[in-house]
Amino acid sequence: MKSVPADTVCIAGVGYAVPGNIRANSEILKAFPYRTEAEIVRLVGVRERRYASDGETATSLAATATRQAIAQAGVPLDSIDGIIMATLIPDQPVPAMASALARELGIPRVLAFDLNAACSGWLYALEVGRCLIRAGSARNLIVVTAELLSRITNPQDHDTAFLFGDGAGAAILTDGVGGHRLHRIGLAGDASQFEAIQRLGGGARMPVPNPAGGDLDEFFLKMNGVAVFKHAVIGFAEQIKQTLAREELQPEDVAWIVPHQANERILKAVSRRVGIPYEKFVMTIAQYGNTSAASVSIALGWAAEEGIFNPGEKIIFCTVGAGMTFAGGLLVW
Repeated sequence: MKSVPADTVCIAGVGYAVPGNIRANSEILKAFPYRTEAEIVRLVGVRERRYASDGETATSLAATATRQAIAQAGVPLDSIDGIIMATLIPDQPVPAMASALARELGIPRVLAFDLNAACSGWLYALEVGRCLIRAGSARNLIVVTAELLSRITNPQDHDTAFLFGDGAGAAILTDGVGGHRLHRIGLAGDASQFEAIQRLGGGARMPVPNPAGGDLDEFFLKMNGVAVFKHAVIGFAEQIKQTLAREELQPEDVAWIVPHQANERILKAVSRRVGIPYEKFVMTIAQYGNTSAASVSIALGWAAEEGIFNPGEKIIFCTVGAGMTFAGGLLVW
C-alpha cells in the first residue's frame, strides 16, 4: 500500500443539506425597486438561495448532512467518538449545538462542542478534528456545520439581503490509512478588521433588544462591503499561496479550488492573483448563496455528489470569515 503523510487523516465521507424553500432574487428585489437582477448577479453572483422554513432548524439540517456523510463513509454510529460543530448562529446559545446533534443522532455520550470562526468555521473545525485524531484523543469524528443566516439577515439592507442563504455540510474524519487524505490546514486571522462583518446583538453585552425596539438593527449581520472585498481577495490568495508552498506544489498541480462562497467577483479576482483558472473553482454561490461556515462543506458535498473529482486529484480549500479569520489546506481525493 502506498504510504501516506504521517500528519494526514482520512475524510471517509461527506454530505450536505439545504432547505427546500428557494428564495429567488426577484423576491428580494421587491424591497429594492431601484436595482435589477442583472446587477445583483454581476455584483455577487447569487441567483437564488435557500431559506429554512419555520419547521426547520440548524440541527435538523446538520443531522441530514451528517447521516449522508456517515452512510457514504460506512462508519458505524457507535464508533463515533465526537462531534465538532462549526456555526455562528446555533439554534440556542446553551448547550452546544453539537450536543443537540449528538442526541438527535442517538449517540449522546460522545465528546461534543461548538466552534465559531464565522465563514472559516468548517476549516477551523477540520483542523481541530485532525489534531485530535493525530494526538490519539479520537479515532472517528463528525465535523459538521449548519447556518440559518436567513434568521439574521436584514431584508432591507442592500449590502447583505442578496448574499446569504441557509444550509449544512458534514464530513467524517477517521484515522484510517485510505480514503481522501486531509493535510494540515493553515489557520490565521487579522483582528484589525474585527468590525468589517459583525452582529452586535445577541451576546452578553446586548442579549435582547431594548423594550422600545430602537436597537433591533443591531441583531442583524452587518458588513462593510468595501473593506471585506479588499481583505478577502488578499486573504484568499494568501491562503492558496501558503498551501502551495507548504505542500511544495505549483498552481498547475491543483485540480480544484473549493473556496468559501463569499462573492463571485471576489473569487474571480483571487483566481487572477494566484494564477489558477476560475474554471477550477467549485462554485455553488449561484444556487445556494453565501452560507457562511457551511459553504465549503456544501460545495465539497455537491461536487462529490456530481462526481467531478477523480482519485488522486489535489484540492485546495480556502476561506475568509468575520473576525477576520483565514484558513487554507490541501485535500488529496
